Amino acid sequence: MRKLKAMSFVSLDGVMQGPGGPDDDRELGFEHGGWAVPHFDQATIDFIGTLTAKAGGLVLGRRTYDIFAATWPLAEVDDPIGSKLNAMPKYVASRTKSKIDWTNSTLVSGDVPSAVRELKQVDGAELQVHGSIDLLQTLLEHDLVDEFHVFVFPVLVGSGTRLFGAGTIPAKLKLVDVTRFDGGIVASRYARDGKLEYGAMGPETGNW
Repeated sequence: MRKLKAMSFVSLDGVMQGPGGPDDDRELGFEHGGWAVPHFDQATIDFIGTLTAKAGGLVLGRRTYDIFAATWPLAEVDDPIGSKLNAMPKYVASRTKSKIDWTNSTLVSGDVPSAVRELKQVDGAELQVHGSIDLLQTLLEHDLVDEFHVFVFPVLVGSGTRLFGAGTIPAKLKLVDVTRFDGGIVASRYARDGKLEYGAMGPETGNW
């Protein structure tokens, strides 16, 4: 069974909406699109490329698919991220699309959680979810994400859709590794580590 890993760009206050450009996602009047862009440097891009190279397939929501399909086919042939994204299988969850044109893309409709479970059963390299905030909420609600690659940016956005929504199932995570970049981004990798644990803290408990 292969793992499904989510790669997410978030602000320090947890906002995931619209990191890459002013018109990425204006849902609910969001006005801060592009907040992540000033902090990227070549080391960050190279790191993302290394992570992306490990994928055997990409699971995308409709909005992220539209953004990727409009831009990545234009990448130079020697662009390591672009060539990987263009070539690998892409599974697109959408309730509204009837046709998708990006190379090696397959439309997933109907029971998306069941379809993703079936994809995870297929032998091969890991599945990755890039962005796709609405789809990610569904995957979290059905406990389908095995690891999180969270890139935290040194900004406070205030409003906007957040990575972990109300449907997130409580769980314990293990911090696997942390990488810092000169632009202020901190990339942390978390793996699932069983059920959420509880305790008490204070002078009266000895845990202080």
